[in-house]
Amino acid sequence: MEEKNKSSRRKFLKLGLISGATALAGNTIINNLISDQDGSGVKIKVLTPDGQMVEVDAEHLNKYPEAHITPEESRKGIPNRKFVMVIDLARCNNARVCVEACQKAHNLDYHQEFMKIQLIQDHKQANPYWFPKPCFHCDEPSCVKVCPTGATFKRDDNIVLVDTTRCIGCKFCITSCPYSARIFNWGHREVYDRKDVKYSPETSVPGTEGTVLKCDFCPDMLRQGELPHCVRSCPMGVLYFGDILEDLVTNGEETVQFSKLINERGGYRYLERLGAEPNVYYLPPVEKQFPLEGGLDKEDEIIERYKNVPYIQELKKQGKI
Repeated sequence: MEEKNKSSRRKFLKLGLISGATALAGNTIINNLISDQDGSGVKIKVLTPDGQMVEVDAEHLNKYPEAHITPEESRKGIPNRKFVMVIDLARCNNARVCVEACQKAHNLDYHQEFMKIQLIQDHKQANPYWFPKPCFHCDEPSCVKVCPTGATFKRDDNIVLVDTTRCIGCKFCITSCPYSARIFNWGHREVYDRKDVKYSPETSVPGTEGTVLKCDFCPDMLRQGELPHCVRSCPMGVLYFGDILEDLVTNGEETVQFSKLINERGGYRYLERLGAEPNVYYLPPVEKQFPLEGGLDKEDEIIERYKNVPYIQELKKQGKI
């Protein structure tokens, strides 16, 4: 998993995010990167704030200090980016590593999930498939339109965030979301104990009881030139993430052309007819790479979520689960 994470960082840097990072970094940081001898040996050219072109080892590009992004600054987004996610349904086997990585990063409880894994069976004769469902970060987000305080907002880089300093917990956004992507924070089981961390909508931590939570595409990771937690943790390469302006997406192992991937694999957007213009695309579950039963090797409580799926009902009748 450690090697996969290193690969994820290297591949995602190809998407050009480091140009934004170096714009935030100072000369001292650049000099430290250049002088550091240990690294991958892979050199990438970057532009320093004073206009100098230098070569930096790819393994060291993320070593500049993390800047705290205030609620006001978080509304600006990352310049010249249009983030997009592609989910390959043929690869998913409900490993739930993406769910757990997201929960850990955002200090969520066991029952709080930004990434939900559903079991879909389109009709009784159809083969079921696993369906990861994050927030869709729509271009026409109904959640933004109904929020009375401006707590929910849409950025130019496609990301939709929630500012809990403005959220009053009215739940209008929850009821208006056609994808049921939001959850209400009734309270955390464990208190977030990192007192040195200031709240930012880009990290969603520390959480605030009585407000709304959701997938945020991990913009704090993006500013560091890294993939979202769910993408970098998936052992099956299900999740691709990238910049639609550059027409590139990566799952950490391979970097591919977004338009070609969608065209050749019949990519689609879930519930397109609703007009929300989501920025999450799906590749159909054709020629699935893993047997569905492997994803049922979970706790009884997890399996109970899928009890209304005809396939699960049939397995129960046969005494297989």
